Amino acid sequence: MAEPELVDVVVVGLGVGGEEVAGRLAEAGLSVVGVERDLVGGECPYWGCIPSKMMIRAANALAEARRVDGLAGSAQVRADWAPVAKRIREEATDTWNDRAAVDRFTGKGGRFLRGSGRLDGPGRVRVGDQVFQARHGIVLGTGTRPSIAPIDGLADTPYWTNHQAIEVAELPASLLVLGGGAIGVELAQVFARFGVRVTVLEASGRILALEEPESSEVAAAALRADGVQIATEVKAERIDHDGDTFTVHAGDRSFSADQLLVVTGRRAHLDELGLDTVGIDAGQRYLPVDDRMHVTDGIWAVGDVTGEGAFTHIAMYQASIVVADVLDRVRRAQAGPDASGTASVVGGAMGAASAVGGSMGAAGPSGAAGTVPRADYRALPRVTFTDPEVGAVGLTERQARERGINVQVGFTELSSSTRGWIHKSEPGGFIKVIADADQGVLIGATSVGPAGGEVLSALVVAVHAAVPVSQLRHMIYAYPTFHRAIQSALDDLG
Repeated sequence: MAEPELVDVVVVGLGVGGEEVAGRLAEAGLSVVGVERDLVGGECPYWGCIPSKMMIRAANALAEARRVDGLAGSAQVRADWAPVAKRIREEATDTWNDRAAVDRFTGKGGRFLRGSGRLDGPGRVRVGDQVFQARHGIVLGTGTRPSIAPIDGLADTPYWTNHQAIEVAELPASLLVLGGGAIGVELAQVFARFGVRVTVLEASGRILALEEPESSEVAAAALRADGVQIATEVKAERIDHDGDTFTVHAGDRSFSADQLLVVTGRRAHLDELGLDTVGIDAGQRYLPVDDRMHVTDGIWAVGDVTGEGAFTHIAMYQASIVVADVLDRVRRAQAGPDASGTASVVGGAMGAASAVGGSMGAAGPSGAAGTVPRADYRALPRVTFTDPEVGAVGLTERQARERGINVQVGFTELSSSTRGWIHKSEPGGFIKVIADADQGVLIGATSVGPAGGEVLSALVVAVHAAVPVSQLRHMIYAYPTFHRAIQSALDDLG
């Protein structure tokens, strides 16, 4: 058995959150080993946020050009996927090569290993034949992978996940999208705007089922205006592929197309992490963490693997908490007898730890509550980047009522605002606010419109800071803007 190598921290999985943790701890002077089997940076820069938004930007440019008629004369538009694929390949992903990300991490002082990391007992991580003993802790940021439903025949077909959809160089003539969540509807609209005949198949009664019903209605209308067919309450039972065509069978209905995109969710693969060696149940869907991202003593987790939301901004938010907590742990270890060999931690780490402690609150030698920030997901923002955008924060109306909250709802159509009328966007959007009537604060909100995700920022602040509704009503909202419609929604609260 290999003799363990002593290091300060091992980060297993260098997705967005893991890379942030590993890089910042290395910059602070800790000896950090970062382990990644795929690409450093994870899904977001290669198959998620960045390339998909490049696709959306291109598709929206086509749609906006088609809106010239009736506003500013006439325009003829010819869609061409080639420059989109080229931009994704060359500008976003470097042909799916992470050398720049690896160099960025090692340039901060980190040590990079390509491989699969696995826990090997308390404080230990095995990567192939190498074993590391972490003085101060282990961070797990292994993310999730597509969750493919066990549909009869699916595994034997060349279906797409988001990876193939992002990497595609030539578009199919027709496409079935299995799953009407955010990823499914975003990609469906993009491909439709480039001339693909798209059908979305959703198992529930509406697309974007986790958002407000009004959001689903607007999104569905927008997709249909782009030629997308939407079939809800479709429970796929069997999938055939004859070499050219996919056919999805659902009861007495069937749907066929040249290609099939499966976006029915994602799941963490915990069975690969050796969790049993440290007494953690690997049979869970996600790794439960506390409000400082602790899985157990000396082990933290960040990002999608925690189940707190598959968003880059959540991973980065959690990473900042882990960095503060690890540095606080190091500082406390340094404050006592150096029994575990922490003398290798250089002064840079101590300075960083002091800075974190100073900005987050005074820290006593016991590391009591208040030393580091605590996770708070009450104001979690989320945006579906369809056209119009669907932005939301906090609780939906249904979620609030299910919790027994005394709910007040305010609603306004964006078209009733001056900016919405000027913009002449079709279909229109809205702003919906959810208030706790007893507390007099907003606990949720939705902003749907041409700049729905940007307008959302004001609503996120309101929910996060629990700004009294009375104060929000007496703010000055710039005219004529989309966000001015917030005032109308607040007035509708009664």
